[in-house]
Amino acid sequence: MNSSRERAGKGEGTWGRRLCVSSRPIWAHTALHIPLMASLFAGKVLLVNNRDRDEVETERELCLALENRVVLLYFGAAECPRCRSFVPRLKDFFVRLTDEFYVERASQLCLVYVSRDATAQQEEAFLKSMPKRWLSLPFGDEFKRELELRFEVSEVPRVVVLKPNGDVIVGNAVDEITRMGPACFQNWQEAAELVDRNFRLAEDFDDCARRSITDPLRRLKYKLGKGEESRSEEQKEEGDESS
Repeated sequence: MNSSRERAGKGEGTWGRRLCVSSRPIWAHTALHIPLMASLFAGKVLLVNNRDRDEVETERELCLALENRVVLLYFGAAECPRCRSFVPRLKDFFVRLTDEFYVERASQLCLVYVSRDATAQQEEAFLKSMPKRWLSLPFGDEFKRELELRFEVSEVPRVVVLKPNGDVIVGNAVDEITRMGPACFQNWQEAAELVDRNFRLAEDFDDCARRSITDPLRRLKYKLGKGEESRSEEQKEEGDESS
């Protein structure tokens, strides 16, 4: 426990919450049953693209983030022209599958950004405009180059689609995402043989029951808030044009 927290606290960045999984062998995690996907990031740090910045029980959190999900590794750079053209489609793809504004239940999908950004400032500025559920490797982490070699990434943008066991479903899904949008996720989900999350542990239903009464109101408030933000942006644009 202490060693995990010590690793999580090193090199605290200006954004995001850190997750780190122990480098102990997979067989040593008998209580957690760490999946092969989590073992890919064993001993590495992942940053959650949110404002929390809090320390977590890292081994468990990484398993929860990656287990029973289709995992996308997005190799890109903020200043790359082709990446700038593709990123709006990728963002829309991810949001429409995971945001409560569009779906009743988030899809079993995880995205890890593996950047080729020249500076930490470029990477940070880019991620600030991306979904809060994205994960990323810290700037300067040499493990990014290892992933590029492992998945034979020679140019960006590149999206590698992985099963929970680490097998490759699609070596480069950029064209597929561009052409089909969220519709291509169903094919990946079937190929990944994901377990439907309706089959949850008994204790999960207690939490679900406690939230069920307030969920409709929460979703309505969320959608109204989205609408207000959209109207505010439109009014601001109109004001800028008139001035």
